[in-house]
Amino acid sequence: MMAGFLAVVVIFCLINIGWGQEASYRIHTLFSVECQNYFDWQTVGLVHSFRKSGQPGPITRLLSCTDEQKKSYRGMDLAPTFEVPSMSRHPRTGDWYPAINKPAGVVHWLKHSKDAQNVDWVVILDADMIIRGPILPWEIGAEKGRPVAAYYGYLVGCDNILAKLHTKNPELCDKVGGLLAMHIDDLRALAPMWLSKTEEVREDTAHWSTNITGDIYGKGWISEMYGYSFGAAEVGLRHKINDNLMIYPGYIPREGVEPILMHYGLPFSVGNWSFSKLQHHEDDIVYDCGRLFPEPPFPREVKAMEPDKHKVRALFLNLECINTLNQGLILQHAAFRCPKPKWSKYLSFLKSKHFAELTRPKGLTPKSLQIMEESQVQENKKEPENLPTKVTKIHTLFSTECSTYFDWQTVGLMHSFGLSGQPGNITRLLSCTEEDLKKYKGHDLAPTHYVPSMSRHPLTGDWYPAINKPAAVLHWLNHVKTDAEFIVILDADMIMRGPITPWEFKAAKGKPVSTPYDYLIGCDNELAKLHTSHPEACDKVGGVIIMHIDDLRKFAMLWLHKTEEVRADTAHYGKNITGDIYETGWISEMYGYSFGAAELKLHHIINREIMIYPGYAPEPGVKYRVFHYGLDFRVGNWSFDKANWRDIDLVNNCWAKFPDPPETSEADRTNEDTYQRDLLSIECGQTLNEALRLHHERRKCGDVTSLVPPNLEIVDEVKFERSNKSEKVVDSLFPSESSQTFLDFRFWMIFLWASSVLGFGVVMMVIVRGRKGQKKRGKKSRSVSSRVEFKENMVNR
Repeated sequence: MMAGFLAVVVIFCLINIGWGQEASYRIHTLFSVECQNYFDWQTVGLVHSFRKSGQPGPITRLLSCTDEQKKSYRGMDLAPTFEVPSMSRHPRTGDWYPAINKPAGVVHWLKHSKDAQNVDWVVILDADMIIRGPILPWEIGAEKGRPVAAYYGYLVGCDNILAKLHTKNPELCDKVGGLLAMHIDDLRALAPMWLSKTEEVREDTAHWSTNITGDIYGKGWISEMYGYSFGAAEVGLRHKINDNLMIYPGYIPREGVEPILMHYGLPFSVGNWSFSKLQHHEDDIVYDCGRLFPEPPFPREVKAMEPDKHKVRALFLNLECINTLNQGLILQHAAFRCPKPKWSKYLSFLKSKHFAELTRPKGLTPKSLQIMEESQVQENKKEPENLPTKVTKIHTLFSTECSTYFDWQTVGLMHSFGLSGQPGNITRLLSCTEEDLKKYKGHDLAPTHYVPSMSRHPLTGDWYPAINKPAAVLHWLNHVKTDAEFIVILDADMIMRGPITPWEFKAAKGKPVSTPYDYLIGCDNELAKLHTSHPEACDKVGGVIIMHIDDLRKFAMLWLHKTEEVRADTAHYGKNITGDIYETGWISEMYGYSFGAAELKLHHIINREIMIYPGYAPEPGVKYRVFHYGLDFRVGNWSFDKANWRDIDLVNNCWAKFPDPPETSEADRTNEDTYQRDLLSIECGQTLNEALRLHHERRKCGDVTSLVPPNLEIVDEVKFERSNKSEKVVDSLFPSESSQTFLDFRFWMIFLWASSVLGFGVVMMVIVRGRKGQKKRGKKSRSVSSRVEFKENMVNR
C-alpha cells in the first residue's frame, strides 16, 4: 500500500514541476484564492481533480496575499502559483471585499505573466470546484466573441434597473458565472472592464437589496458576479449559456447528461451525513497529517437507502465530490512526508479500482451534445415596464445643516431611500461653518458632500439658512464629477415610499418634473414681473425636483441669484404678494427656484401623484412616492410636528424616538378618505421610528430598556413658545451660529451676490453699498463682463 502511495507522490511532484502539455494545447486554466487555510484545502481538491480529469494545458493559482500574510503562509507549494497584489482592502475606498481579487488577479496575470502570451483559450474556475472531465472550449461550443459559461439564474439584476445603471448594453447582460471558457483576446478586452464594473457595483450600495440583486444577504457580496456580467455586456460579449456542464452536489442531473464540473458552494448531504464548506472556514486540514473530512457512506449503502435511480445518481455525485477532496488530502499529506496513515476500510476504498472506475474522466455525452446543438439557454430579455431602453443614471441630492434637527431627518430619509428601490446613489449636501463642523457628530449618517455655510450671507450678513439649498447644489455641481444624467432633489423632511425616476414621470432635457406648491401666488402677480423677464413661464412648484443634469448646470446659479434677489426685496414680503403667512421672506428660496427656472423658460411637468403631506387625504388609487412631513398632522390624540423636535437630540441619545403612532386599527373609519389619510400618517410616524431604531442598533446601543426618553417638558415648552410667539419662532428655527465661512467661499459669494442684483431697481442700494465697499478697499471698478468672468473663475476653483 505504501508503495502505491509513493508512486502517486512521485506523479504529484512531477505534476508540480509542469502541469499538462502547455505547448501542444494552448489552453490555460486559472483559479483565484487568498492566503488562507480555507482556500488551501479547496486548492488541494481542485488541482487533484485537474490531474484526474485529463484537463490539457497548465493550471495556475492566482494567489492574492498581503505582504504580512505571506510571512506566515504555509501553502506556496500547493499548486503552480502566480502571486498578485491583494485588493481585499480596496486601496482607494478602504472597502473590505475579497471577491474583487478574482478580476484583479486576472488583470494582473494578463499584464505580467509570460504564460498569458502563449495561450489561445482560458478556462476560469472557482476554487470550490471538482473537475470531472476535460473542459475543452472548442468542444463545448466556445468561439472567439462567444464565450461559454454556466447559468447563474439568481442574477436578477440583469433584468432590472441594475443593468440599466451599470452597462450601456443591458440587453446583452447574461446571468452567468462559475465556469468560464473564452478566447484570450476576449479575456483581454473583458478583464479591465470586469474589474471596473465590480468596483462600480460594489460602491452602488443603494442597490444592494435582495429584490434588485438577488443577493439573499443584501450586502453586495455578489458584486463581482455582476461586475463580470456587466463588463461582458459593455464590451459586447454574448455568452453561450450551458446549464448541463456544471452541477451543484445535491442536485439531480438531467437524464443522459454527465456534468464535467462540480461546484460545492452549497451544503449537501447523503443520509445523515452532510458537508458544508463554510463549516471549514478556518480548517487547517491540509497541514494536519492524517486528518480527512468526515467519511461519507459507501456507494453500496447509498443504493440500499435510496430506490430512485435518479436520486442515486445525485447522491453518487455527492460521494464523488467529498471522496475526491479526501483523496487529494491523502496525496498532499504524503507529499508533506506525513506518517503513513493507518489502514481503514475507507482508505482502502479510495485506493481501490472500484473508486478509480467511479471517478474516471467524464466526457460530453450524446445527450449533452444534442442539447447543445438544439438550443442554448437564453434569458428572457423583455424590457420591464416603464424602464428606458438605454442607460439613464440618476443621482439623488438633499440639503441639510450641522444640527441634530437635520440629523434625525437624515436618518429617516436615508432609511426610506434604502427601502424605496430608488436607482443610483444619494448625497447629503451638508452646509456647516468651520466651527460647527469641529463639533459635529453626524458625519456617518449619509454619503456627504461638505459645503461652506451661507446661513449668514457673506456680504449682507442676512440670516437665511434656506439659501444653503441652491448654494449647496451649485457647489456640488462645481466640485463633484458625476456621470448621472438626471438629478432628483429632495428635502430632508421627506420619506421615500418608492422610486422617483425620470422615465416614469416623463422628465426630459428641457422638461423638468416637480410637485405643485400652489401657495406660491407670486408667480401670478407683480413679484414675478419684478424678478423674471418671463413671468408667464413661472411655475408654482417645489419639494421634489427631477431635472436633467445639463438643465441643472445652467439653472443652479440663477436659482441662487434669484433667491438672493427675492430675499433682498423686503418691500414685497407681504402675504398678499408672496403667500408667506409669516411675511418674513422665508420662502424666498422657493421663489428663487421658480423665477430662476422661468428665466431659462424651463417649463415643468407638474405631477400631483409624486408627493403628499401626511394629514392630507390621498387621491384614490394613487401610490405616492414621497411623504413631506413639513406640516403637523395627527391621528386621534396622537400628533406630530417636526418643529417640536428641533432641539431634541434623537440621533445621539440611545434608543430615543418619537411617541409611537397609533396602530392602524385605530385609524378613523368615518369614511374612506379619513381612513386612508390616517393610514398614511401612521406609516410616516412608524417609518421615522423604525429608522431611528435601526440607527441605534448600528451605533451598538445597549439594552433597549436603558432608553432615556426625551424631556417632554422641553418639547411642550418649544410647542408653547411656537404657538404664542410666531415672530420668535422664525428666528428660533435656526439657532445663532458663527458667521465665519471658508475664505475662498467668501470671495466667491461676494461676486455671485454682486452680479445677481444687476438690473433690479429694488436692490440698487445694495449694489451701491457693494461698490462703495470695493472703493474703500482701493479696488478699481470693473465692467459687468469682467465681474462675471471673475465670478465664473472663482466658481470653478
